[in-house]
Formats: sequence, C-alpha cells, structure tokens
Amino acid sequence: MPPTHDESAQSGDPTAHESTPAVDATGAASARSVNSSSDSATPRIDATTDDALGASDVVDLQDRLRRGEVSRAELRDAATARAHLVNSELNAVVCWIPELQQTESPDGPFAGVPSLLKDNEFLSGYPTRLGSLGMSEEPATRTTTWTQQFLAMGFDPVAKTTLPEFGLTASTESTLQGATRNPWNLRHSAGGSSGGSAALVAAGVVPLAHANDGGGSIRIPASCCGLVGLKPSRGRILDIAERENMPVNLITQGVVTRSVRDTAAYFAAAEAAYLNPDLPPIGNIARPGKTRLRIGFYVEGVAGIGVSPDTERVVREGAQLCEDLGHHVSEINSPHPDRVGRDFLRYWAMLAASVKRFGGRFYQSAFDPGLTEEFTDGLVEFLNQQILSVPGSLRRLRKVSRQADPVFAEHDIVFSPVLAHEPPPIGYLGPEVDFRTHLVRLLRYAAFTAVQNITGSPAVSLPIGRGRAGLPIGVQF
Repeated sequence: MPPTHDESAQSGDPTAHESTPAVDATGAASARSVNSSSDSATPRIDATTDDALGASDVVDLQDRLRRGEVSRAELRDAATARAHLVNSELNAVVCWIPELQQTESPDGPFAGVPSLLKDNEFLSGYPTRLGSLGMSEEPATRTTTWTQQFLAMGFDPVAKTTLPEFGLTASTESTLQGATRNPWNLRHSAGGSSGGSAALVAAGVVPLAHANDGGGSIRIPASCCGLVGLKPSRGRILDIAERENMPVNLITQGVVTRSVRDTAAYFAAAEAAYLNPDLPPIGNIARPGKTRLRIGFYVEGVAGIGVSPDTERVVREGAQLCEDLGHHVSEINSPHPDRVGRDFLRYWAMLAASVKRFGGRFYQSAFDPGLTEEFTDGLVEFLNQQILSVPGSLRRLRKVSRQADPVFAEHDIVFSPVLAHEPPPIGYLGPEVDFRTHLVRLLRYAAFTAVQNITGSPAVSLPIGRGRAGLPIGVQF
C-alpha cells in the first residue's frame, strides 16, 4: 500500500469536525422530508406516500398483487413518479426506461414489481455508460444474460442507475454524471459503486434494485444508505459473462433492499432460476434459526486501519445484541494478513488497466480511453510502477480464493464494520481529487469489504445503527 498522510482525524473520519446543516427538499412537490433520527435536525428525502406502492416491501407487494389490490401498471406509475420527484435532489438516474415488452416470463415470481438496473449491465435499446465519458452514448444492441434473468423473474425496471467510473471507487461521483447524493443528508455520499440504486431504494422509490459487488459495491452503499446488501457466495447466482477472463473472479450480482425478507425472497427466486450444483441450496429463509452460533468480531481493517468512534460503538452494540440473543461472541484480531490489501490493490489496478486498454472489446461498444478520469488513469500508472510484483500478487490471490477461510475453523460467523467511518461529504472521493489523495482516502475508508470478494465468501451489510449526525452505519456479517 502507498504511504498514508494525515488528512483529518487519526480514525480517518472526514466528518469528525463537521457540522451538518439542515437540507431543504426544495422542488420535491410531495416528497416528504422527515427527521432521520430523534437527535438530529437533518431532514431525510423520502418519497413514500399513499400511492399504490405505499410503504410496502417486495414480499408485501407480491401479496397485494395476488389479491388484486394493486395492478402492475399502478405500481410502475407510482415508482416512476417517485423517481422523477426525488431525482433532482439525488441525481441517481442515468436514463429512464419506458415499459418493456417482456416476452420471456411476464409471470415470473416478481411480476409487476418495479425496480432499477445499475448502468453497468446492458439492456438492448438503452446506452450503457458505466459512469464514464469514454463510453459511447449509442444504445446497446444486446441484453446481458444476467439482465435477461432479472427481467424473466418479473422485475420491471423504470430506470438505469448511476455508478462511479467503471465502479472503481467507493462513492458514486463521476465527471459524466456528477455526484449521487445520500437521501439521509444530501451533502453526503450514497456510497459506491451501486450508489444510484441504493439512494433510490433508501428514498422509497422502489423496494429493491439491482447492484453488484467487486470489492464492496453492494455492501458499501447499503451501509451508507441504511439498507440490506448481501454479496452472495462466488457462483451462488448467475455470474457475469466476463468471469472466465478474470484471473480471480471478484464480481457477484445481487440487489439492495429495505428488508431482510426481501433479500431472502430474491435469493430464493434467483436460486430457482439458476442452481449451482457445487453449492448447497439456500431455500427461502423465512424465520430465525435455532442454532446458537460462535461469532467473532473485530474493529480494525487490514494494516491496522482504525475506525471512527461511532463506527466502533455500532459494531460493539451489534456484538452485545448477538450475545443477548444467546450466541457465543468473542472479540478477535483482524483475521486477514496485511498483504491481502496490497495484493488486491495491484489486482484492482490491473482491472482498471484492462478496461483502459480493452474497454471497447470488453463492452462491445465504442470507447475512447482518452476520456477516462484521473483516478482510473492513476490506477494504470500505479500498476506500471508495481508491475514486477503483480505475478506474486495474482498467485497469492488465486491461492486464497481456492482455500477455506481459516477464521471459520473456530467461528460460524465473523462480523466487522463495513466502512471505517460514516458516509463522507460529497467531493471527498470525487473525480476532481488528485489520485494519491483519492487512493489514500479510499484505502482508509473501505478497508473491510474486498477480502470477501477474494475468498468468495458471502457477506451482508445490515443497518445496525447511526452516527451522531444521523447517517446510517452498517455492520458486515
């Protein structure tokens, strides 16, 4: 890892000395601004109203659709109206999707449930920009296999959502789109890379949206926006087409939701559509298990990276909650060697360089590598400086990806922070930040999520608590 320097507090929390002013939801004619907590005066952007969607989650919408209380058209109209209402505040929509003529499976398990598609999956007839000025505005001529399955399950996407350039950083800010804002406080990041989906779900536009995760991109925005975000086991559900070209397959598909039961229902349906014979089936988990578990928790990231006081408090409160529920809880040291972080960074830089060089071939689209952002270009230069160390890093990452994680010899579940501190202010990880500063900030902030992408282990961010300014803090199990 590159050397760090003192940017703010030792904990790495950029909000340590920041006051959080109230945010006026001007222009949102009927969107509600509600207090995010009893001890905060900061209003929250919330589109929930008494339309067809109401406050329902996906499971409730399925029941209401079966009973004929609402129609598919009413749900789509409500979701579209809500998205238009809040998008001027959140800046989370890349393009709008009129009603699709779905012929694959109009009666899939989620038929009629409105949703969103992250803009790194192709949908025929719509552009795929991946957060980059370098990507063509031309509509895609194909629909990716994963998107086909998502549509066949019945989801009705009303828009494509924002991400940082190529999903390479942990805040959804780009030169192409600008900054996507957190509905809990518009001055703060919604996380990344699935920040557009997370912001709109947290604002009540839809109950579930597509997300994917190559280093934390489901869990990070879920933590920032107070959502449930599960990165499944490697190979658990239908994979990305490019996996065979990756030395280590980091990326998994998934969703962000507002309820645990929606996440469970989604993965049960995804498993029914695609069952990996190498993994034991999950089924639809509808009630708590009875087994008392051995749970280990830790509060330091790789290389001893510390966390903000509020983050540590929320993790320890989670540990106490698990103990109160009857589980056997113990504090452990970070189970991951420091070199994992260095190896992952070199590999991440290699992926950025691959996109920069072969983007047009990867995405089968016109691509101008001269228009990529400073952070992407900086990763390529970092790779050039580290090139002699890359073979060893790839060898170690492959080894880790094939082995059982030794921490689970003594623990059934391990939990930690998702992030080192609360969602940072807009601009903290923006495209205008010089590469070295951006990288140091990113490594301090997102020091807990990449390991599971290497090992292939499942990991979920749960909205356990909030910081003193009312912003969500997730805990990763």
